[in-house]
Amino acid sequence: MEAMIAEAPHRVIVTTFASNVARLRTVALAAQKAGREVVVVGRSIHRALAVAAELGYLDGLPPFHDQDAFNQFPRNKVVALMTGSQGEPRAALARVAGGGHRAVKLAPGDRVIFSSRSIPGNERSVNGIINALVDRGLEIVTDRDALVHVSGHPRRDELRQMYEWTRPQILVPVHGEALHLHEQAKLGRDAGVPEVIETRNGGMLRLAPGPAEKLKDVTSGRLFRDGKLLLDPETAGIADRRRMSWSGAIFVSVVMTAGGVVEDDPQVALVGLPLTDNDGETFQTIVEDAVDEALDNLPKARRRDGGAVRDIVRRAVRSEVDAVWGKKPPTVVLVTYLEA
Repeated sequence: MEAMIAEAPHRVIVTTFASNVARLRTVALAAQKAGREVVVVGRSIHRALAVAAELGYLDGLPPFHDQDAFNQFPRNKVVALMTGSQGEPRAALARVAGGGHRAVKLAPGDRVIFSSRSIPGNERSVNGIINALVDRGLEIVTDRDALVHVSGHPRRDELRQMYEWTRPQILVPVHGEALHLHEQAKLGRDAGVPEVIETRNGGMLRLAPGPAEKLKDVTSGRLFRDGKLLLDPETAGIADRRRMSWSGAIFVSVVMTAGGVVEDDPQVALVGLPLTDNDGETFQTIVEDAVDEALDNLPKARRRDGGAVRDIVRRAVRSEVDAVWGKKPPTVVLVTYLEA
């Protein structure tokens, strides 16, 4: 890190986890050795540094500057600590990459160091930001290019040392996937921890008095804040909304007599579909024709079965739209029978 900062011809931006105070201190020390000022960009890093200062972890370092000081120093005298190493769209780095940050504007030749690795699942958003920075003429340095990142996760020998120091009587591995929890339990047993309990989300344990044991499973999982409601994923309708955001929705209303005669032209409402296809025919007409054809081909006896009518019309509409557009929008068919 010292070499990467000292040898940079222009500004250096270091993005990392805000909670990794040791990394923030390392960057500040490297900047101090190179005769550069450290500017902090991002609220979460400000909060972490404030706590670190109270605890004495920043003793011996010169003061940090706020983002408004970013352009007050020569380009070769600045190191910026910045949030956004995981591609968070509202973090400082994303706004800088998009050219929308109020106080920080980078120039071609500035160096951006990713002192982090992408958390699985974040690769696409991180790569998007890297590509945007490259398009702006910035130099990118990741752990593939130089030793600018060291994992904050302890290795086996470090965990064994922790067990020797703390000598726990009970170990309950938490945080991680099933494989991580299982391997941690094995390590604890090998290190001589007397009681090791493996559990999963929702497992209720009793640690004392008596031997530690699992009592029962309790409800656990994610909740969504949706407007004024607090809902679990199964009742929140999130999956349906995602489908509609991709392909819109179609609503069809069919009114029939008790004998299975179509009483009036079916009503069709389209939400979020294109107005026309490539030939200029409206999707309204395409869907209406599909409904009419499905009803015309349906034997009169089957028209008395509301479930059959709904299923056949729905499949006909989705199939026709898919043939024209390549997408199958969620389709709701309402069938109403008039009393004799």
